[in-house]
Amino acid sequence: IVLVNCKTLFVFASQTGHTTGPSLNNDKLYKFAYSAEVYVDQVKASLQKSAGYRISSGVDVNLLWRNPDNDDDQLIKITIRDVQVENVNERPAAKNIFKGKSTEKIIRKEYLEALQRPIVLELVRGKVKNFYSYQNEPGFTQNIKRGLASLFQLQLHSGSAREVDISGNCNTTYHVRQDQVTKIKALESCEIEKQGFTSHNKILDVTTKATSATIYVLEDSFIKSIKAEENYVSLLNFRRKTGVKIVSKQRLELKSVEAGTGLIAAKQVANVIKTLDSSYVAMTLVAEPVKSECKKCPSLSEHWKSIREYMHPEKLSKAEAARSFLSFIQNIRKATKEEIMQIIKSENKELLPQVVDAVTSAQTPESLEAILEFLDFKDASTSTLQERFLYACGFASHPSENLLKSLTATFKGDIANEEMRETLVIVMGALIRKLCEKEGCKLPAVVEAKRLILSRLEKAKKDDNVRMYLLALKNALLPEAIPLLLKYAESGEGPISNIAATALQRYDPSFLTKEVKETMNRIYHQNRQVHEKTVRTTAAAIILNSNPSYMEVKNILLSIGELSLEMNKYMLSMIQDILRFEMPSSKTVRQVLKDMRVHNYDRFAKMGSSSAYSGYVTRGPDVSSTYSLDILYSGSGILRRSNVNIHVFDRNAELHASQVVIEAQGLESIIAATPDEGEENLDSFAGMSAVLFDVQLRPVTFFQGYGDLMSKMFSATGDPINVVKGLILLTDHSQEIQLQSGPRASMDFLGGLAIDISGGMEFSLWYRESKTNVKNRIAMFIAGNTEVDSFFIKTGMETTLEVETALDFISTVQFSQYPFLVCMQMDRVDSPLRRYVTKYESLPSGRRYTAKRGKAELLAGNEFPLHQENSNMCRKVFGAKSDSSSNWF
Repeated sequence: IVLVNCKTLFVFASQTGHTTGPSLNNDKLYKFAYSAEVYVDQVKASLQKSAGYRISSGVDVNLLWRNPDNDDDQLIKITIRDVQVENVNERPAAKNIFKGKSTEKIIRKEYLEALQRPIVLELVRGKVKNFYSYQNEPGFTQNIKRGLASLFQLQLHSGSAREVDISGNCNTTYHVRQDQVTKIKALESCEIEKQGFTSHNKILDVTTKATSATIYVLEDSFIKSIKAEENYVSLLNFRRKTGVKIVSKQRLELKSVEAGTGLIAAKQVANVIKTLDSSYVAMTLVAEPVKSECKKCPSLSEHWKSIREYMHPEKLSKAEAARSFLSFIQNIRKATKEEIMQIIKSENKELLPQVVDAVTSAQTPESLEAILEFLDFKDASTSTLQERFLYACGFASHPSENLLKSLTATFKGDIANEEMRETLVIVMGALIRKLCEKEGCKLPAVVEAKRLILSRLEKAKKDDNVRMYLLALKNALLPEAIPLLLKYAESGEGPISNIAATALQRYDPSFLTKEVKETMNRIYHQNRQVHEKTVRTTAAAIILNSNPSYMEVKNILLSIGELSLEMNKYMLSMIQDILRFEMPSSKTVRQVLKDMRVHNYDRFAKMGSSSAYSGYVTRGPDVSSTYSLDILYSGSGILRRSNVNIHVFDRNAELHASQVVIEAQGLESIIAATPDEGEENLDSFAGMSAVLFDVQLRPVTFFQGYGDLMSKMFSATGDPINVVKGLILLTDHSQEIQLQSGPRASMDFLGGLAIDISGGMEFSLWYRESKTNVKNRIAMFIAGNTEVDSFFIKTGMETTLEVETALDFISTVQFSQYPFLVCMQMDRVDSPLRRYVTKYESLPSGRRYTAKRGKAELLAGNEFPLHQENSNMCRKVFGAKSDSSSNWF
């Protein structure tokens, strides 16, 4: 009769959509076989070769109590017994870490006893209302029980609901079909205490996808079998071959039904629990955070001693430096302020800058407190360390409000070195942008920093101060700063106008309003005043890159022919590059060129040596990268500006990886040449400005003024000037994952860059030749470490990728004749690439299984192809050099 009634009840539940859940029979003991498996491996690898483990046991379930007033309110007892721990895949005896060890030795006696103590669930309409267990049990055994208890939660009609289980409060969808129920849990919706952080830029970040599905097979209104599977996949966005997956499986299968104990007579749940065991406590079903401590890990000072030799300045272009940098950051993140201070205070001047890079990049409250206590901005003698600290702040992967607050307080205080003051406010701009992009624009520290920069710019009288705040806004990219930038772009002096214009160029085109475009058109066409050609060409680039109208493009094309020779040539190259590279405005340009008044030989056959050219560095399935080389000369053949850009992009995001701009002005007097229009009164100047990973750095001056120029010409060694040198944290992703079977997993990806960018400008009156050289030396190391920690066993995978490369851009100009000869070269050297994957399983006793494999290859170097005109010119330049050397006497 009971069986017939239960069957009738289940059919009724399925057909009417009533919320009744599964029901147990009175006086019965349900015996199940249970297993929980964990696999860790590369994304496309077969599970048969994965690292992992399996916990298997028997599970006894019986009904303790049913509410006399509501049959859908039940108390059930669940007991785990006969626990076994084993390899998830078969291994030879020599590679089996569990061989010869009993479960009691693996898990430890006290933990095994705790695991096998019963739990009690109150099920109301199939949902867990209360989870009862013992309060002082270890967290990891409680979580294994929570993982098992969560399986007993289901509803018998199709539909969606919010459910609380071990994973948190999650969106859950049920599909019911006859005696089978499928439960889909949207893991990304789960509300649970989460630890971790991710990289600021999406291209440098990691994408994680998670799925969870559970299939129930029912018989006689109760569970016959359960199969649950949970998958986590993490991939590096810029190289999706580098990734990891975690698969967690649970199986529960009914083996037999035996006679059990009778029900406890009571009206209230509390009375039943008290009768059963007064030690039971109602707990949340949501997992509690648990992490085992590392007992044999080296201290911070011990770790530093082991990597110290790789951090010398001359080794910073090697992959081992980047590897050591990343491992040092990981250890600093676990350290106290006192441990950090001990290393900072004891290290020598040669290695201290690298220590500052790592301590700042760790981005913990302890590391920030330590470095701020150590650095004294009132002491000009430590400016090198101050600069390394500030740039590491600018490149911060997940900056905090407290970091910006600390820098703002430092800026308001005394700073001995004016260059550090400038660098500090420029970096504050970068932090404002990063915090705003993470929806932190209304944070008090951000509001204060924005107010400070904008108000001080409006009050600034000295050009140096104006330039400093404009550079900060070039990093901040605040929408409210656009009117100020327009004002300085149109009415400022040459260098100030140029910074304001290039700041506007960095904004997304969606921010470039009608007012912005009108101002850029006035600047380019010089409607109100004469502007330097560097500002005019930037204004033209802004117009052409922000969805220009037909008339805007037509007016720019009609201006070609009325410009100075070199600007004519530069604008023609820019238009041709837009067409060749199929840039967004190319369609409008093609429409305008159908007009023969615009597109004619007289306009498109102008002589000159300036050029603008774009091309691909790489094109791949995940990301592509482009380079652009712009070079603009004065009419006398002296370099006015060279601009080298590298952008990396995918379908959804873009990263301005690097920009190196070398600018010169007022050098015509050296060779008794006539300056171009609007540039007659310019001071002699040459300098370099760089953007690195979307952060504008403080510009570097080669010389300022005629006297400085002459002294440096006669004392020049030809050595390049360093723009940036150090260690940069690029990818910084840390994620804690609660697996529904109970264990906790962590996914950490770190990417570091050891970088050395330098540039120089050589000028020879004797040979009437100038040369600019930008050298980029880079070593990159990426490490991914995924680990599942069950307290008594750890299993995981480490994946590493390392590459060393160099990229040089050289431009040589011979101005002994007109048109002068210009040769541009962009070369990449052979680059070694190494990849390694290590899978492991380890016990606290020290037993460990490791499987490692790797691959090394050499990426062939190449000279990037520029336009044919450049190739022809290079033959003439180097041909002329060989001729002059053979006819020296």
